Amino acid sequence: MTVRRDFQEPARCRPDLVIGREELFAGAREQLASGGSVLLHGPAGIGKSTVLRALAEEYGATARTVLRCSATESESHLPFLALADLLGLVLDEVSPRLPAAQRTALESALTGRGESSLQRDGLALRLAVLSALRALAAHGPVLVVADDLQWLDPASAELLGFAARRLEGTPVQLLCAVRTEGQESQEYDRHLRACPPGTLAVRLGPLSRTQVAQLLDHRGHGGLSRSTVREIHRTSGGNPLFALELGRALADSPTPPRPGEPLPVPTSLRALVLSRLDMLSVEARRTLLVASAGARPTLALLHAAGRENAEAECAQAAELGLLATEPDAPAVRFAHPLISAALYAEAPAHERRAAHAALSTAASDPIERARHLALATTGTDPEVAARLAEAAALARDRGAPSVAAQLGLLAARHTPADGTPSPEERRLTAAEDAITAGEVDLARDIAREVLTRATVPADRVRAWIVVIDTAGHTMAEVDAVFPQALADAGDDPRLLALVHYQLAWRALIVEGDFTEAREAAAHAAELAARGQDRRTELLALAFQAQTETLMGHPEAPRTIKRALREPQDPRVAWHHNGAGSARFRWLVMGDQLAEARVTVTALLREVRRRGSVESEVHFLRGLAETELRAGHCGRALDLARDSLRLARDSGIGETASAMLTSLAEASGGDVGRALVLAREAVDHAEEDGDQMYLSRALGALGYAQLVAGDPAGTVRSLRRVRTLELGLGITDPARGRWQGDLAEALVRIGEPAEAQDVIDVSRDHALRLGRESVLAVLDRSEALVRAAQGDLEAALAQLTSAQDRLGKLGYGLEEARAAFALARLRGSVPGPAAYDEAARMFRRCRAVPWLRQVEESRATPEPPPAPAAPDAPDAPAALAVLAAMERQVAALVMEGATNREIAARLFISVKTVEATLTRVYRKLGIRSRVDIVRLAAGRRAP
Repeated sequence: MTVRRDFQEPARCRPDLVIGREELFAGAREQLASGGSVLLHGPAGIGKSTVLRALAEEYGATARTVLRCSATESESHLPFLALADLLGLVLDEVSPRLPAAQRTALESALTGRGESSLQRDGLALRLAVLSALRALAAHGPVLVVADDLQWLDPASAELLGFAARRLEGTPVQLLCAVRTEGQESQEYDRHLRACPPGTLAVRLGPLSRTQVAQLLDHRGHGGLSRSTVREIHRTSGGNPLFALELGRALADSPTPPRPGEPLPVPTSLRALVLSRLDMLSVEARRTLLVASAGARPTLALLHAAGRENAEAECAQAAELGLLATEPDAPAVRFAHPLISAALYAEAPAHERRAAHAALSTAASDPIERARHLALATTGTDPEVAARLAEAAALARDRGAPSVAAQLGLLAARHTPADGTPSPEERRLTAAEDAITAGEVDLARDIAREVLTRATVPADRVRAWIVVIDTAGHTMAEVDAVFPQALADAGDDPRLLALVHYQLAWRALIVEGDFTEAREAAAHAAELAARGQDRRTELLALAFQAQTETLMGHPEAPRTIKRALREPQDPRVAWHHNGAGSARFRWLVMGDQLAEARVTVTALLREVRRRGSVESEVHFLRGLAETELRAGHCGRALDLARDSLRLARDSGIGETASAMLTSLAEASGGDVGRALVLAREAVDHAEEDGDQMYLSRALGALGYAQLVAGDPAGTVRSLRRVRTLELGLGITDPARGRWQGDLAEALVRIGEPAEAQDVIDVSRDHALRLGRESVLAVLDRSEALVRAAQGDLEAALAQLTSAQDRLGKLGYGLEEARAAFALARLRGSVPGPAAYDEAARMFRRCRAVPWLRQVEESRATPEPPPAPAAPDAPDAPAALAVLAAMERQVAALVMEGATNREIAARLFISVKTVEATLTRVYRKLGIRSRVDIVRLAAGRRAP
């Protein structure tokens, strides 16, 4: 497959040159840095020249001499041309240092004067090239950069290979690229043998879908939908050149391809891959067109579609390299997906319709038959539309919502304007399927198109709900939608229930108001019950239950039971916002880890069967969290990474998945990666205005900072969490489980009084809610406070008890952390052996970062906790009992600041100021702000 030169990348280094090649690039960089040579190889358009230029740009500066050549197919018949590119500019420098015979042979070959040839001057020429390279290397390192070795003229290739094999011990390195179709190809072996000994061969393979998306984004095609990017990846086979050309064609196309149609293939790529089509017979070309139109073509399918000589015609195509030969395999597979796409794009419209018409009766699968029937039909047709709608329902039941969405759009296209269901109803059903499939951009586009035409209130409200749903956690961006949706809903309780359910989510995500969210959910459930919409009623009840659980509300168990009552809707039962999910959250927070694992595993299995991407992302996180609590850090890390990959691929739940993966990395993976992910999650939550996940992301950041040995950073992050959760009205310490980490970090920076305050406040709520594991963790933290205050005996007893309780509850990592704390307190007495139990426990958990801390503590005993920070000289003694935040608030009250002014100066909410003052009153035994001012007056009195 020949790549034209106008397709190749411009010769300049850009930051996106190695997208998807980071590991390969790093290996090649290391090889070059150690003085070795590198051979890049792979198929046409895979990016070899791009990587070669980036490496040459980086390492060219370290060499005294850089010799370059880049051969082309049209010039490969010219002898010594590549050699002239390499040595032509340095000939005057090296000629004087060559023996006369070698100098004459080389000058003759490079200048064209005389009749030098390998047959006539073979040995002299070979030695001349070797001597020239050695002469250059005598004055400093030499880097030979050779692209497209496959087009080197044979004479130059022979001379370069001869020299390369004899350069060992000389500071001459080769950086080359060659086109190969397979790892074991003979061409690859030949070029590798022509390289210096020890050359690193680096094969460039196809990019992943995510990497193709990155590449398109860097090259100015970031506005493409995820479904389109997925199709570009499939059609290009991950080839970056082909992907970019397809992206450019889409950008230049006035109208995107319709559902079920392949991507437009630009003329440039058609010529690139179809140059061999002219050698096919007309009938063989028609057979290949039918194969390109089929989803999974086989010889049997081609026969059923009327292609009687399919075997012979496919064999002819395979000989030309258009089809891949697979012995004993029934499938007809194109050598590259782009060949199929280009062949289909090249065919006239009537020939395409004829191919689909033949396949509409030949295909055995009803979904495939319906799709081909639609693509063979023009205009509206109620019967075709009905068959497509039935096929969409079948695809939905099979767990293929993306296919269902495409079929639904085809059904809408063939539905008459006065049909029942209407075209708009079918489009909205397709949009809802697209949301299930994780194709939120497609769903949003469909909904907006419906809103431009729909007049029926029910259709308009459904479309508004799709727009809101596709906003995800960026609901602040669609605030203007809610008044319009309420206006379209009128006084219909069913429609109002849909809108108020979304308003409940808005109250939680945008406003961070759990009380308002709970009330809005309860109202939505009531409206849905009145309108006999059981699905929305169940979703609203489940949301109310989840909110009450996080708030520590006493009604949570009763609401969960209401959400689980019959009749149930199967679409809600497995949904990530359904009652099953609410029950799972209740089990996790209530320390029932074994039952929680069984519950979330069943939910994950079901959503995978149904193809619900968002729910799969959610339940992968849930299972990862459960495994993390149980101390199965390796398993949790694998699950969390799967969740993050899927979230990034679909664009759904990225913030939450980054947060959870940060926790897993800090526990069982790479702490540096944990910090990066946590900060990413914090940034995204702040950009989205997502109050709910901002506190979770900050909690993950604080934990990662603690594991990284940055207690001051932990305190900064978790103080913000404390402030946020007070403002949100979250009182259940099992929600984020950050309280013990904050207390431990406060002890380390010399704030045991504030640590004790965190413990006391959290313990009150944990006792009220029966959160046994939280109580045990708080005891572990309180033991550190006692140790800091000098009561070592009490601290050891409390730590031993906490470790035992955490072990019985099944919290393996927290149990190991208690054992580690014990070892630290005892470490100075019995020596390094004190850490054996903690090391064993962390090893069992596969908690690599914690195990590293144990080994560091063996070598360097833990320093004693920092002494408590003294109060400011002018602070009254009474304020010494207050935590740092409480002292700040009290001091501002003493200065006469209002609650609103305090909130603005400390970057907290007014609600948080009020809650903080309530604790100040309790600790100081006073009743109002006036009493604080009196304290200030007493301090100022002479």
